[in-house]
Amino acid sequence: MTIQTIYAEKTVSVTDVRKNPCQYFIEEPVAVLSNNKTAGYMVSKDMFESMLELIDSKLIQAKFRLSKDRLKELAVLNEEYLLAASDDDLNEFIE
Repeated sequence: MTIQTIYAEKTVSVTDVRKNPCQYFIEEPVAVLSNNKTAGYMVSKDMFESMLELIDSKLIQAKFRLSKDRLKELAVLNEEYLLAASDDDLNEFIE
């Protein structure tokens, strides 16, 4: 028998969630069980948004989410590289 950690104080079966899912969107996580194993967790909109904000605040720099200042810095660097590039460097991009 495998022991599984459940990261919620409340649990509900998938069958019960199907009957009335909205009652489980509460301010604390609810573990959804399928065949007595955790299939997932349900959280309220507010809790989910708080979790995203917390994760975002912990990331130093999220991938593909460059700040406005960083984008400007990259644009300046790219301009410098393009202006300094020779015809050979640009190869097929010559007009």
